[in-house]
Amino acid sequence: METAGYTTLTRQSGLMKEMQVVAHNLANAATSGYRREGIVFTEHVAKLEGEGSVSMASAAARLVDLHQAGLSQTGGTFDLGIQGEGFFMVQTPEGERLTRAGTFMPSAEGTLVTPDGYPLLDAGGAPVVAPSDTASVRISTDGTMSASGGVVAEIGLWRPVDPTSLRHQSGVLFSATEVEPIEQGTIRQGFVEDSNVDPMTEVARMIEVQRAYEMGQKFLESEDQRQKGVIQTLGR
Repeated sequence: METAGYTTLTRQSGLMKEMQVVAHNLANAATSGYRREGIVFTEHVAKLEGEGSVSMASAAARLVDLHQAGLSQTGGTFDLGIQGEGFFMVQTPEGERLTRAGTFMPSAEGTLVTPDGYPLLDAGGAPVVAPSDTASVRISTDGTMSASGGVVAEIGLWRPVDPTSLRHQSGVLFSATEVEPIEQGTIRQGFVEDSNVDPMTEVARMIEVQRAYEMGQKFLESEDQRQKGVIQTLGR
């Protein structure tokens, strides 16, 4: 295969990865706390001996969209939506993870956990324990949890020191190389944040990527036919 074919193949590989990301975004358009992802394309230029240079495309990096999504009111005592920047931190078997999905519930031991059973962590990194009388629980916008007139916990908000280090792990969980606590975020009790995926935009992008992939495929097929014709001509 000639250089043009290899260059096109790297482009096709990147477009296939982008199609997978777009499909994943669409599948989670209704998932509370989901963050849209995008592909970052990079170009690698290498000099060829006696033939100038060749450009290869790579789409190995993903970018997490941190734009605010809408908040839906649920009225749940432990449904928490974030207005502004920041993430909740939960403890998983693989380590601490960040999430914007604020649906929590008390476990049998009273610890607030996600639907998957991961404990919510407070501002100091310890599990948040809900009081037995959940009817009197109030959570203020700064994360202070109180019950019967007394403070029982301080729910923390965190952010990655380097936003580009944010990596989607599974579901609505993210990891980062380094995180820090923040105070600017606002917690809304009785709300959950929606997904920040715009289905119409993703569908339009899917069509665009599909057309670009089809154009590349047609080029490869044309190049294959050209090379076969050259071989047949020289073989006569």
